[in-house]
Amino acid sequence: MPIIDLANPTRFLSIVNRVLPWLAAATVLVFAFGLARIMSAPDDYQQGATVKIMYLHVPAAWLSMMCWGVMTVAALGTLVWRHPLSDVAGKAAAPIGTAFTFICLITGSLWGRPTWGTYWVWDARLTSMLVLFLLYLGVLALYWTAEDPGRGSRAAAILALVGAINIPIIKFSVEYWNTLHQPASLFRKGGSAIDPSILTPLLVMAGGFTLLFFTLHFAAMRNEILRRRVRSMRLIQAQELAEARS
Repeated sequence: MPIIDLANPTRFLSIVNRVLPWLAAATVLVFAFGLARIMSAPDDYQQGATVKIMYLHVPAAWLSMMCWGVMTVAALGTLVWRHPLSDVAGKAAAPIGTAFTFICLITGSLWGRPTWGTYWVWDARLTSMLVLFLLYLGVLALYWTAEDPGRGSRAAAILALVGAINIPIIKFSVEYWNTLHQPASLFRKGGSAIDPSILTPLLVMAGGFTLLFFTLHFAAMRNEILRRRVRSMRLIQAQELAEARS
């Protein structure tokens, strides 16, 4: 099947309806395996059991940035290529990315209190992540409050492209600014600095959260396509009724 066929909403729905149950099952299994590995993972010699917040905080941070990347690609499809599903993909990803970013901020604050002695500091990483959360809220506002859905979608796509500048700022903030966050310890020259007993469950949880994102995203895209079809049918019925009365 050519990839271009996925641009057809009917074909996309057919594929998603077959794939979604398997994707949801894989998500549950990976999360179950990850939680089992977390239970057996040792505490940190400095932070103790609070280090296990990392298994939620770090994947949420990764997914918050990855989700904005999905929205950026969808924005290009909306503004440049006019892909039939691009606007649907962007709109479906926005609330999911907002939730992941919120989880990242909350768990980061809870982790920061015993580690740094405070829930919040205005360092580069925290501030840029807060900016990302505000950008997500801006995109949601454009999608949900615009009187003209088409204009709202285009405005949200433009904001997604502009907001993509913040992603490398978040990524490299710990390297170019003075910040309480430690430098990259997973993907770095010379290999990971994290002990395998902690690294393995972290990677498993990251995989589980990634599967969760795609499960939620495909389900949200399916619901958005169906919602738009219902809206179109109601508009057609209203138009036919108005013509019949006239």
